[in-house]
Parts: sequence; C-alpha cells; structure tokens
Amino acid sequence: MTTKATSAHEPVGRLLHWLGLHRSEGEASRRGAPPPGPDESRDLARGARRELAETISYFLIDNGLDVSPANLLLAHSAFSGSNPQLARQIAARAKSADGITQQWLDELAEQDAARPEQADLERLMARLESNVDAFQAHTKAARGVTRDYGTELEQHVIDLEQVQKTGQLVTNLAGLAKAMLERTRKAEDDMRRSEDEARALRRSLARATREAEIDYLTGLPNRRAFEALLEHHYTEARAACEPLSVAFCDIDEFKRVNDTHGHEAGDRVIKLIADTLAHISDDHCHVARHGGEEFVMLFRGLPPSEAAARLDEAREALANRRLINRKTDQPFGQITFSGGVADLFGYGDSRGALKAADEALYRAKEAGRNRIELA
Repeated sequence: MTTKATSAHEPVGRLLHWLGLHRSEGEASRRGAPPPGPDESRDLARGARRELAETISYFLIDNGLDVSPANLLLAHSAFSGSNPQLARQIAARAKSADGITQQWLDELAEQDAARPEQADLERLMARLESNVDAFQAHTKAARGVTRDYGTELEQHVIDLEQVQKTGQLVTNLAGLAKAMLERTRKAEDDMRRSEDEARALRRSLARATREAEIDYLTGLPNRRAFEALLEHHYTEARAACEPLSVAFCDIDEFKRVNDTHGHEAGDRVIKLIADTLAHISDDHCHVARHGGEEFVMLFRGLPPSEAAARLDEAREALANRRLINRKTDQPFGQITFSGGVADLFGYGDSRGALKAADEALYRAKEAGRNRIELA
C-alpha cells in the first residue's frame, strides 16, 4: 500500500522539484520545530507555499479530478485557509461513501459562484469613493476659478460704467459683461450645490461601508470587517513583537437545533453564542461572525495557550446553562461550541495560521465536541 501511494505521488514530486519547490533534508528536519526567527521568515513563507502546492496537487490527483482553473481555484480556497467552511465540506465529503467526484465539485463551484462576490462589491465601493473624491477636488478648483473670474469681471463692469461719455458701444459692452457676470455667479452657485451633494454622497457611502461590515443578526463585525482588523493587528503586533492568536469557534450540532426548534430559534442560539463571545472581548480581543454558525476571534497580546484558556472559560460557562425555547417552552438541551486556536506568527502567513486554527477546530469536533484544541 505504501509503495503504491508513493508511486502515485511521484509525478507531483517531480513537478514540484522542477518548479524549485522540493523539500530539502534541512527543511524536512525543521518540521515541528519552534517558530523561526525573523531571519527565517522568507524560508518559512516559501515552505508554506510549497506545502499548499503539494496539498492541492495530491487532492486533485488522488480524487481523479481535472487539473482545471475552476478546480485549482476551489482547492486553493479550501486549503489555503481562506474558506474554512469549504474545507470542512470537502473533508466531510471525503469521509462519506460517495467520495469526492468531479460532478460534486462542479455543483459546489456553482453554489459558490451563485453567492455575491464581496470582493467585487468592495472594489465598486472603493472606485465610487475615489470618483467622489476626484469630483469634489475638480469642482472645488473650478468653483475657485469661476469665483475669481466673476470678481474680475465685476470690476470691469464697474470701470466701464464709470467712464463718462463712452457712447453706445461701451454701454453695450457693459450690458453684455453684466449678463456674463450673472451667468458666472449662477455657475458658481451650481458648483457649490454639486459640492454639497458630493459631500452628502460621501457621508452616505461611509455609512453604507460601516453597515456592510456589521452582521445584521448578531451586531458583531462580519468576515469583511474581521479581515481588515486582522491585517491591522498582524502588522502592528509583528512590529511590536507582541503575541497574536486567532481562534475559530463553531456551534455544536447546530443542525439539530434548527431541525428540532426551527430556524427562528436557531437564530436566537446564534445570537446567544455571539453575546457569550462578545462578553470576553475588549480592546485586545475581537470577535466576528465568520459565517453561518461559525465565529472567529483575534487575541492581541495573548499566546495561544492563554487565548485558549480564556475561550474555554466562556465555553464552560455556556455549557453549564440550561436553555429553554421561549416560544414553545421546550428545552434546547445543552448548547455548546467547539474551538481551535493558533499562533498567527507560527506559520508562513496569516492564511496559514487561519487554516491551522480551523484544523484544530475540526479536531475538537472529531474528539467529541464542546472543547477547545490548540493547533
């Protein structure tokens, strides 16, 4: 069995070797070693990219899938850590009797494509904001020029009217200049109104941007807002040599809650978990709804062990409660969540750490749920 598996992966190994992504003995010996120092960050990032390439390649070849752009994109999204929910769908399907097939993967890709692309929305909002800025700048400059021209023209009108015995020609010129002055003043007023409208649009855009970063059900930041927080704290904590940990949390057996009590009750359970996690958040601990029944947390200044301990206290407090559905007076039973925690600086990049935290969450589920696991 081992010989057969190795030979199946030989083409992948040769391809990775040709691309310069093969693993040296020195690199292999460092697997499982403590996190590297700053001087080795480039090697660590390269190793993470190599490992991701191997994982994607083995996934496609072992399951007899096409090496197509769509499959590569889906596999990268799952195994890079950018879409943990997709990774769990693939893991669950791999364990089922049906296995992973090209038809199933195509259906998964269609479902993913049917959802609105958040990145496209962000690009459109950024472009609109940029256009509003440019419009305001150009309008302000044009209004300034118009105002200066109007002031100059007004002075010419005064000078013409003060000239004695000028004759009909000068009188006509003065009348024409007055008409031009009125039009200039009107153009200045119109541009001022345009500036006011642009400012109002900018305020509306800023409000829409803020609202786009809030999850409507829980009031927590959503995935988009969390990614911005992650980038900010990742940069700051690295520069300050502070620990930074990330955790994924997922409500245990949530489908049972929905099936038994209905989706409205399921929403209340999601809100309860959100409130439980928000209770332990502060300026250095941020919680967001990542999607569905999944939450993500960022712990600034805490190593993974301390972050896991803090999260475990919240888990235990929730597990000890006995909850009742207010609409039906039926008990919910025990509501719990599982979690996985990782060190953001223990991997090649933040995506690698997110993937590790999600894998730790998956281990917590496999080990019986209602527990926190360290990556």
